[in-house]
Amino acid sequence: MRHKAICLLLIPLLLATACSRLTFVRPKGKMESLSGQQVAPEYSVKDSPEVKRRQSVQTMLARATQRLHAGELDPAEKDVRSALKLDPGSADATTLLAVIEDRRGRAQEAGQLYRRAAELAPGQGAAQNNYGAWLCANGAAAESLVWFDRAVQAPGYATPVLAMANAGSCALTSGQTERAERDLRLALSRDPSNTTALGAMAELEFDRQHYLPARAFIERRLASGPATAAVLKLASQIEDRLGDKAAASRYVQRIRAEFPDAQDVNSGGNAGP
Repeated sequence: MRHKAICLLLIPLLLATACSRLTFVRPKGKMESLSGQQVAPEYSVKDSPEVKRRQSVQTMLARATQRLHAGELDPAEKDVRSALKLDPGSADATTLLAVIEDRRGRAQEAGQLYRRAAELAPGQGAAQNNYGAWLCANGAAAESLVWFDRAVQAPGYATPVLAMANAGSCALTSGQTERAERDLRLALSRDPSNTTALGAMAELEFDRQHYLPARAFIERRLASGPATAAVLKLASQIEDRLGDKAAASRYVQRIRAEFPDAQDVNSGGNAGP
């Protein structure tokens, strides 16, 4: 498959502030009088143990996320596991641990964690999308569609268009072209600049030998986000089929300049991911 840029990871870490839920402790006794004036009693206000626990988990996950972005995998994992000791059922912590395992190249371990997060939070669209994306990226494109459907249907999921685009891209991978076109066009109707949907539509039209529509989609894809070697390769193939050898050559030159480690960049072959 030429186009593999599915939206893999959306970690919905809910970093709430300290003013969430408070427990008010009633004072003992009545209000006292001072020089004829009533004085209000002093109230002691403190967080409940449950609020403190949740805040600790959120703090640990926030720190772990920062460390992950900095490439500090071991410290990030330590923070995540500390969070899981306080809240073993945290889908967010489980997802973050899956991301760490993915970064380490431990695909199977990551997949188990993505699935556990999806099962812990069946109503969380991001968790369903993440596991579907992992399945699609690891040879189970047809199976992934069930999880993308769950993501789209999840109440309150803020970005269902990502799951729609992923579903279309993975349906194309599994040979379900009718479903692929349906999901991709639906995603683009909601987000015309979605790079996953644009790239997959360019591939779909190319496979159908509809080279002019394929060119239009790949140009929109390149205008909507950073290029990848695979996207530039598809662009060069489209131009080659349209007979514009100069344009095809320019795309190949871009691959060589921007992605020197890409394999088989000559027109007609497949570029590396």
